[in-house]
Amino acid sequence: MSRIPRDPTERPARGAGKKQLRAAQAAPAQKETIIHGAVPSRDMLMRFIAENPQQASKREIAKAFGLKGEARVELKALLRSLEEDGLVEKKRKSLVRPGALPPVTVLDITIRDIDGELIGRPAEWLDDDGVAPAVLIRQSAVGKAKGKIPVAGLGDRVLAKIFPAKERGGPAYTARIIKVLDKRKDAVLGVFRATPGGGGRLLPIDKRGEEVLVDPEFTGEAKDGDLVEVHLARLGRYGLPRAQVQNIIGSVASEKAISMIAIHAHGIPHIFPERVLQEADAAEAATMAHREDWRSLPLVTIDPADAKDHDDAVHVEPDPSPDNPGGVIVTVAIADVSWYVRPKSVLDLEALKRGNSVYFPDRVVPMLPERISNDLCSLKEGVDRPALAVRMRFSKEGRKAGHTFHRIMMRSAAKLSYQQAQAAIDGAPDEKTGPILEPILKPLWEGYRILSRGRERRQPLELDMPERKIILKPDGTVDRVFVPERLDAHRLIEEMMIQANVAAAETLEQKRQALIYRVHDQPSLAKQESLREFLATLDISLSKGGNMRANHFNGVLARADGKPYETMVNEMVLRSQSQAIYSPENIGHFGLNLMRYAHFTSPIRRYADLVVHRALVSALGLGEGGLTPQEEGVLDDIAAEISTFERRAMAAERDTVDRLIAHHLSGRVGEEFDGRVSGVTKAGLFVTLPAYGADGFIPISTLGRDYFIYDEAHQALSGEKTGLGYRLGDPVRVKLAEAVPLAGALRFEMLSEGRKMPTAMRSFHKSGRRDRMNAGKRPGTRPPRGRR
Repeated sequence: MSRIPRDPTERPARGAGKKQLRAAQAAPAQKETIIHGAVPSRDMLMRFIAENPQQASKREIAKAFGLKGEARVELKALLRSLEEDGLVEKKRKSLVRPGALPPVTVLDITIRDIDGELIGRPAEWLDDDGVAPAVLIRQSAVGKAKGKIPVAGLGDRVLAKIFPAKERGGPAYTARIIKVLDKRKDAVLGVFRATPGGGGRLLPIDKRGEEVLVDPEFTGEAKDGDLVEVHLARLGRYGLPRAQVQNIIGSVASEKAISMIAIHAHGIPHIFPERVLQEADAAEAATMAHREDWRSLPLVTIDPADAKDHDDAVHVEPDPSPDNPGGVIVTVAIADVSWYVRPKSVLDLEALKRGNSVYFPDRVVPMLPERISNDLCSLKEGVDRPALAVRMRFSKEGRKAGHTFHRIMMRSAAKLSYQQAQAAIDGAPDEKTGPILEPILKPLWEGYRILSRGRERRQPLELDMPERKIILKPDGTVDRVFVPERLDAHRLIEEMMIQANVAAAETLEQKRQALIYRVHDQPSLAKQESLREFLATLDISLSKGGNMRANHFNGVLARADGKPYETMVNEMVLRSQSQAIYSPENIGHFGLNLMRYAHFTSPIRRYADLVVHRALVSALGLGEGGLTPQEEGVLDDIAAEISTFERRAMAAERDTVDRLIAHHLSGRVGEEFDGRVSGVTKAGLFVTLPAYGADGFIPISTLGRDYFIYDEAHQALSGEKTGLGYRLGDPVRVKLAEAVPLAGALRFEMLSEGRKMPTAMRSFHKSGRRDRMNAGKRPGTRPPRGRR
């Protein structure tokens, strides 16, 4: 499997794109006016049923529209025609849209979104009618204060009132809890702390959690400091809950425990149910039915050296067509996961439940069992494997002349690492790459050079935000943190995958086939203005207007290239970007500067790609395993769900790294480090240690005895009396004052005196446009990080 570096603009979604929200906000103005006593149109009636499920009986509809006499007879005929057309269906005495949730539903609360809101699914939905819609659960703070609204948590089953969502881009429904039916029974994670005389307490790893008592007879073999899973044994009305230790994961000093904290804290499914494993084990190798035999084509896989599964292979050859002199044919073959993972199978439901694979320094939590991901769908060297392939023709200028999709049987000619392929091109081939250098590798690099011309013309956003990699020791602790070298081999695979993704979206659009796009909206006007104000402090201009393009930001990055503030500008441009999401509605991909884009190239590790594969199979008549009508009807819900799961995975990966680095540095409290200011807030400074990839906070109360003033435009804190301060991107010397591994938190003390703030900034402060911070009275709290 190719671990392609994530595009810097591919940030987790927080909501709908601007165009989607604009459309949603405009929708009410387009509604027909209700005329009391007049029979509504079909569209108006459908909208009323969708928005008012609790008033969707024939009697309530007639009452809502003020219908009497003959008008009621017309309404009855209209409702009958909607039923016959399959647009509504009768449930009990009410009419509902097919697949719609009833007004009151039993929900299982499964995850939290990035804002901490609970997300649930209908409890009995998946086994009956297909993919269950996601439901955002609202818990009113006012209601909780009065004790009128039950409070629920992850794992609870609740009876809830259902409402259609007012905003698009997230779950299709919201819910208000009526009653908690069943409190969570799954394992709770925490750190066991023994108490004198036996027994102990469980310290939560979740900041929202509470301590749990463990009686002596329920401690098992747990020792002080162990990370354990417990089951709640007894819940009393008063005092702390009590629990029984079920599983000892290990000492909190081990790296394994640290990644398990993230898995449990974010509710990531990490154990495959037995029936899922049984279905995977029973899968048989794909046949040649509906397939072309491409086993003689020397496709090769190029992946990280430690990759265990390989889901993409590439090949380039000169285009023999006289109409395309100097052009090339680029072939990308992707593992045919859709052949093995069929809609509504237990494998499929589990894959949707996970949404994607999650990567930690010591482990991978896969979307699919190893029998599928590492065996049947892994494009192993010299082994027959099924694949979906796209053959793309490019001119010598890098312009695409056409493409075709094929369902094939292939046989990988070689399994290579990025470093291995790059070394061969750079003149140091080994025993494996030597024989294929001329016939396979050099044509690949020629194809990459041609594709690069098209990329240069397209001008995607070119942020320079290197990703750090953590290397572990055999005992699971951190050995070192480094930035891997970015090779042409990485860029080659990335660009070929991008072109394959574009081809998939184009083909499905041409076939009028529903699909899930990967979309990335342009920055909001508010974010553009904030960035513009910041850049003005560096004498860098950013053009105004709503029609912003990626190359506008590239111009800004070019002006900062090589300057002391280069990293700072890259970070601020990144912060200004919108967040990439999955959506069945296309708004294009701003960061890549593409009109249409879909994820097609990693179906082993992303559910979105599996949906696109199924759509291609259906649209092109390529055999079994295509997209079903039921799936097409819930693509909105699937897109919202997998966008949420992507954010969950990224947060878990980030939290694990934070905890791991905090644990690594916990024995170095009191030492001094070179750092860089990576964030400025009213409460203090965030500082990054480049050598470790670690982030920590310096409360404003510890900066000195001066009044420090927050200047948002300049991203700075400056002392009112001394004029000394700190700005985003400044190099600083800090001392590690505290490390809290379980929380992944570091606190620093500032050693650098600070630099003289420009006169213009001090004049700005004195004009009264400031936010004064009294350093002697400001609490040293740690706010949410603004850097990521």
